[in-house]
Amino acid sequence: MPDPISYLIAPRAELDFFDVRSTETGRPVTVLEGWNLIRSEPSPLLGLAMRLRDVLSAPFGVQPISGRAARRRDSVRAGDKLDFFLVEHADDTDLVLTVRDSHLDVMTWLSARGSTYTVTSSVKTHNIVGRIYMLPVAPAHKLIVASDLKRLRRLTAASSGFSGRQI
Repeated sequence: MPDPISYLIAPRAELDFFDVRSTETGRPVTVLEGWNLIRSEPSPLLGLAMRLRDVLSAPFGVQPISGRAARRRDSVRAGDKLDFFLVEHADDTDLVLTVRDSHLDVMTWLSARGSTYTVTSSVKTHNIVGRIYMLPVAPAHKLIVASDLKRLRRLTAASSGFSGRQI
């Protein structure tokens, strides 16, 4: 198993935001299968959050995200784009996604270990705009990821007979 520190945007002590959330899926899934299942039922909350983010951050020169694509992916490799993320690393168990700009750097590490699916998010801000941006994003992020993992648990449980639980 790779050293987890390699999947953070900066050393843990230097991060401005760090969040880890996991769920039991009831059956083994690959990391990309988990991504596809989560994206198969787009979250209205995330769609609204992305539109608000684009409007509020445009005056600061932040590139628009313009929502997320729900298109299923059969494979992905380093250098590809998944929604607005750049894929930094991809294999059956780990998917490392980044977004970097002049205000902050974001890394989202999705991992699938047997029937445990984990989302680890780390952020390093570069200036006051990045810090202000994270004020509403940090709590929203936690709600959105919790909702995504609940959806993944429900969708995998439906095919395995497992009731699932979030950890």
